[in-house]
Amino acid sequence: MTENYYKWHSPHLGREIEMLVFGERGFPLILFPTSMGRYYESKDRGLIDAAGWFVDNGLVKIYCIDSVDAHSWYNKHVPPYERARQHLAYDLMLRSELLPRVIEETCIGRIAVAGCSFGGYHAANFAFRYPGHVSYLFSLSGVFDVRFRMEHYYDDNLYFNNPVDYLPDNNNPDLWRMGIILGTADRDISRAQNELLSGILTAKNISHWLDVRPNAVHDWPLWKDLFPYYLSLMK
Repeated sequence: MTENYYKWHSPHLGREIEMLVFGERGFPLILFPTSMGRYYESKDRGLIDAAGWFVDNGLVKIYCIDSVDAHSWYNKHVPPYERARQHLAYDLMLRSELLPRVIEETCIGRIAVAGCSFGGYHAANFAFRYPGHVSYLFSLSGVFDVRFRMEHYYDDNLYFNNPVDYLPDNNNPDLWRMGIILGTADRDISRAQNELLSGILTAKNISHWLDVRPNAVHDWPLWKDLFPYYLSLMK
């Protein structure tokens, strides 16, 4: 499997950002790490190996971008408004730096996004904010309401980066063109969040699949089963 490492200075973040890319061709997929996870987490945890067949056969090219959760939502050393502001800078990096690079390298204008646990939040937030650029959303045990990180503080930056808040009022027609899978499990600590988001999508008549797996919990064995299966459903 081809693996390449990249690091660059992000003007939007004001710091360096790192990334691993797996594969030479195929449908582009941005894969986000779990809460405060690093760009190498999916490789170290075996998620990339689980998807190896799709990478080796040129069906998907996976971009494992770093997170800035330790500076944003999970940073208790700064006020809540600064956490939201730091995440907005991350979002701008994704939209203005990473996305154009992915499109240029693959010559494909609409991408896939995926992530496990808090990475599922990042994937969903990017997909719902920029549906014109996303063909597939695969969330694995995702969370979609980040108010629990904000100590009752609320502002526009939080609203526009909190899917359960802004999605009900989002009527971008591209939302109805997206392939959406919300993967969870019967004993998953994030199951209620997935059911909540599924209810919002259902109310808007947005097609999606709420996949609740039996006898499983919020952990890597579940995600390593779900991820390659969801990749197999891409058309």
